[in-house]
Amino acid sequence: CLGNEMDGPWQIGHKTAHEYARLAAETAKAMRRVDPTIELSAVGSSHQRMPTFGAWEVTGVSMFSVIDKASGKWVGRIGPWYPFAWPGTEVGWGLHPDARGKGYAVEAAAASMDYAFDVLQWTTVIHLVHPDNVRSRRVAERLGATLQGQTQMPAPYADEIAEVWGQSRDEWRTNRLSTRRGPGP
Repeated sequence: CLGNEMDGPWQIGHKTAHEYARLAAETAKAMRRVDPTIELSAVGSSHQRMPTFGAWEVTGVSMFSVIDKASGKWVGRIGPWYPFAWPGTEVGWGLHPDARGKGYAVEAAAASMDYAFDVLQWTTVIHLVHPDNVRSRRVAERLGATLQGQTQMPAPYADEIAEVWGQSRDEWRTNRLSTRRGPGP
């Protein structure tokens, strides 16, 4: 098990995202020598603006790392999470600029929606989108979410407004089919 080496530079053994991904891959390779069926699952436990907040430890859910299969590089984070005082159960995403427009967000968010509804048994999922973020708005639309309004974000983001996009479990069951069309424009 790897620890929280990416939480911040104040930690002993702090690593960059690239160094941490390399360490995780090396660790998985060593573990496969013991058991060849082991697969690497890289997950994050912290939000970029709450570096010491352990979402997995506190809520049992957090975003998953997105790794480009061809290069093995970490390209972002996508998944279910529900931080303290959050406006609702969210499937969110954040990708490195080089990874945008390749279909990663829709594909991984759709899988995360399935996980949120089928495994976590959530009844609704929201996506919080900055009003100026056209790409994220398009991802929410591709997932079948509808704009439900705006919300004031909780501290430490209290000065930010976000659009709330969302849908129920039943709506997702219908909308899920439309996400299988592949990447859009």
